[in-house]
Formats: sequence, C-alpha cells, structure tokens
Amino acid sequence: MIRVFFRHIGESLKSLKRNGWMTLASVSAVTVTLVLVGVFLSVILNVTKLAQDIESAVDVTVFIDIGTEQAEIDELEQELKALPKVEKVDFSSSDEQYQKLIEKLGDTFRTFEEDDNPLYDVFIVSAKTPEDIKKIQKSAEKLNFVKEASYGGLTSDKIMDISKNVRIYGLAGTALLLFVAIFLISNTIRITIISRKREIQIMRLVGAKNGFIRWPFFLEGAWIGILGSIIPILLVTVTYSKAYEIITKNFLSSASYSLIPPAELVLGMNIAMVTVGVVIGSLGSILSMRRFLKI
Repeated sequence: MIRVFFRHIGESLKSLKRNGWMTLASVSAVTVTLVLVGVFLSVILNVTKLAQDIESAVDVTVFIDIGTEQAEIDELEQELKALPKVEKVDFSSSDEQYQKLIEKLGDTFRTFEEDDNPLYDVFIVSAKTPEDIKKIQKSAEKLNFVKEASYGGLTSDKIMDISKNVRIYGLAGTALLLFVAIFLISNTIRITIISRKREIQIMRLVGAKNGFIRWPFFLEGAWIGILGSIIPILLVTVTYSKAYEIITKNFLSSASYSLIPPAELVLGMNIAMVTVGVVIGSLGSILSMRRFLKI
C-alpha cells in the first residue's frame, strides 16, 4: 500500500515535468489568484479590526449639572453603573476636562486659567458592545442631576454604519474572490487533463481501476496548489510586515487603534493559502477528469 502511494507520488511529479507548459499555466493561475486572495483578505481583516477599534473607543459622556453635591454625584454614579450593558463608569472633574482640552488644542487655552472653569464634571460610561451605546445614552439622559448625555451623535453613527458595511461587503467580496479563484484554477487544470485524455483512455483500456488512475492526478493537483502558494506566501510574509511597520509608525500613533500584528496574521494567512491551493488543485483535478472515468 505504501509502495503504491509513493509510486503515485513519483508519477505525479513526473507528470508535472512531462507537461511543463500546462503545469506552468496551472501554477501561474494558482499564484495569481492566491496573491489576490491574500491581499484582499489582509485588507478586509485589518479594515474590520480598525472599525472595531473605533467602535470600541466610542463612549457615552454624561454631563453633571453644575452645583450638584458630592453625595448626589456618588448616587448618580451608582445609578449609571446599574444601567443594563454598562461595562465601566469613570468620573472626570471639570479641572481634568480643562487639562485634556489644553493637551488636545494647545497652550492657547491656558490664557483662561484665571477665569472660572466653564466646563462640566462628567462621567465617561463604557458599553459592553458598541450596539449598546445609544440605549445607554437615552437611559442616562433620564437620570437626576444629568445635564446632557452624548456619544458623538452623527459621527459615531457613521462610524458604526461604516464598520457594519465593511464586514458585510468584505465577507461578500471575499466569497466572490474565492469563487473566481476556484473557477480559474479548476478550468486551468481541466485544460491540463483534457490535453492528456488519450493517456487516461489507454490506462482504462489496459484495465486500470479508477482509483489507480485518479490518485496521480489528485496528487498532481495538490503539487500545483503547493507550488502556486510559494510566491503568495513570500509576498504576504515580507510585504505585510513592512506595511504594518510603516502604517503603524506614520498613521496609527494612537494606542487605541492598531493593525493585526504580523505574528497573528501572517502564519494563519499562509496556512490558509496553502490549504486553499491544495484543496482547489486536488478537487479541480478530480472534478475535471470525472468524464474520462465514466464507464
């Protein structure tokens, strides 16, 4: 059994060499489609990750009425923590809000240090999921001692809509691209097998069983998938690490937002590309030669 298996491996390798141009065409088809799959998936996964980071950074800001006593502030804090879907409640005084304003907008605002602080004490309320933000904001507005509750309004709504659209269209686009990849690879391999139909017919005439005929082609398709995934793996490994370094350094200085680290994405992406290449190559070979194995 083992000897037969190794014989099939040897035959599949000889067949690759013997049908050099068709093998090159098949490998090229696998390479091109897997490069597209790798690039597309990398972009979609990272855009989705950034959208989720942005969603997670949206909090409800609860402004406390000016003149509210400390005991009433403590009472309001407990009521906010008791609201459904609330993850965390942090207090920020008007003085802290003023310092944040200076850090964000510059030292020009220090000229107002001698004046009365016009800012409110606030509670920063974090939700368990981004979808709970609106419900928490509406509930917080109804509580006593609350001047206003805000979560960013239309800007935050747009961010949430964008993140949902990215996930929906991203998954649809990925599925479409994989379908195109399967179609291209299967048809290229089908051309390879059609060009060798005489060889298959001769094997049938001398009494070879379907399994004996099928195995070398199955393994040949797997080899094509493996060979076709080499360049995409190298491109994803090298290019993504460089892109991650450049984008993180120049565009994503905030700790709240980040791309997927290469250590987490590259290995999984490479395994996926090899698997997709082998599966499509093997299935493409089997499906393409079914017509030649019918009795």
